[in-house]
Amino acid sequence: MESKAKTTTPFIDKGLLQTTELYKYLLETSVYPREAESLKELRALTLSHPWAVMGTAPDAAQFMAFILKLINAKKTIEIGVFTGYSLLLTALTIPDDGKITAIDVDRSAYEMGLPVIEKAGVKHKINFIESEALPILGQLLMQPENRGTFDFAFVDADKVNYTNYHERVLELLRPGGVVIYDNTLWGGSVAMPEHLAPVRMLGTRSDAIEFNNYLAADARVQISQVPLGDGITMCRRL
Repeated sequence: MESKAKTTTPFIDKGLLQTTELYKYLLETSVYPREAESLKELRALTLSHPWAVMGTAPDAAQFMAFILKLINAKKTIEIGVFTGYSLLLTALTIPDDGKITAIDVDRSAYEMGLPVIEKAGVKHKINFIESEALPILGQLLMQPENRGTFDFAFVDADKVNYTNYHERVLELLRPGGVVIYDNTLWGGSVAMPEHLAPVRMLGTRSDAIEFNNYLAADARVQISQVPLGDGITMCRRL
């Protein structure tokens, strides 16, 4: 008789799979055994934050690392940093001379994870900017050397601005570059009738549905919506 898998690491159920047990199986079989120790440390540290649920799901992060390697990403941008789990993952994955422009309005959350990033020896790859993202994206686009030169972008910020971020990020990405958007399935609420969706999800649910439809109609990108974590959508600039 097969024994049931035991949860041995801190766990937040962010999965959209059929059962919590199946999501745990995925994490414990394929994700946690390959997760860098610094990422484990930062994930555990993030659990002490009152908004820990905002941390990037480790299964989605593992997929992101796969894509970063696949496209040989070196110059990246991150919109929405929080405690820095996805930021650390990116910094660990790209080459030693790679660079990440990381933008977030909350430096305190970033500084919570900063000691782990420093201990991992990858802080030199990160340019953290405390700001709303749209002004910084505008500044980047004013510099010709930035247009069409970024390999990768990860967006996990205010969902109401996803369309605005997309338009600017596409100008920054090189042809063949990839942007990944987080939370595009928003707890599965995008597929629920509005009257059945939790009230706390309604506002962002509408933003997510609108953005998903927008991407589906965008002929400038190849897309794949993947049910990892809270749902991610990957766009490759054509």
